[in-house]
Amino acid sequence: MRIGEIAVLVGVTTRAIRHYHHVGLLPEPERRPNGYRAYTVRDAVLLARVRRLTELGLSLDEVRDVLADDAGRELADVLRELDADLARQEAELAERRRRLGVLLAAGPGEGEPVSPALAALLAQAPPTDSAAAAKDREHLTLLDGAGAGGEAVYAALGQVAADPGILELYERLDALEGAAADDPRIGPLADALVAAVPEEVFAAIPTDGRVLAEGFKEALLADYAPAQAEVVRRVMDAFTRRVDEGGRR
Repeated sequence: MRIGEIAVLVGVTTRAIRHYHHVGLLPEPERRPNGYRAYTVRDAVLLARVRRLTELGLSLDEVRDVLADDAGRELADVLRELDADLARQEAELAERRRRLGVLLAAGPGEGEPVSPALAALLAQAPPTDSAAAAKDREHLTLLDGAGAGGEAVYAALGQVAADPGILELYERLDALEGAAADDPRIGPLADALVAAVPEEVFAAIPTDGRVLAEGFKEALLADYAPAQAEVVRRVMDAFTRRVDEGGRR
């Protein structure tokens, strides 16, 4: 048989056969005087086995092990290993679908590439047009992407998100957009924001410094108008003290 004939017989491409020859998986038969390879029935049987093994998902290296002599791996061993690998892939796929389900449950246009824990937290927040609330969402998403959030923090923040009074605090922060950095409303609002955060949140914040690192604080404050930035600075300073106090206990 010529290469085209054995390819049709076994159901593979001639390009695949040449690649199997190139990587040493399939012995290259002798050539006839006219230069054509002469494939035998034995070659066809071997090629058919290669096809079956690759269709099962084995890599070419694994196929080579199966086809090797007695020193090679047994087919059953390779298949058991493949089955375990497929089981891991199934578990990973199930987890990805679970995450996608959480994002889809957030509603059209609301899903973001965030962790399921943060998506669940954001879903608890009441709808609002507050610019300050939108910034909070962006900052949480940033921390989540950097791995600086955590399920414990988000679970604790659920109490804040579900509190109707938090919208009033956001509105007060919005109202400071054009105010000066010494506006008398700054202090009371900062105190109210700190008081709105339950102790469980501070206990859950990691003490490795990523969440309240100076670089992040500076970038975050630059995202606000002067009076708003002063409120946020006081709140973050208070948070830092509370987290430090918790870490020393």
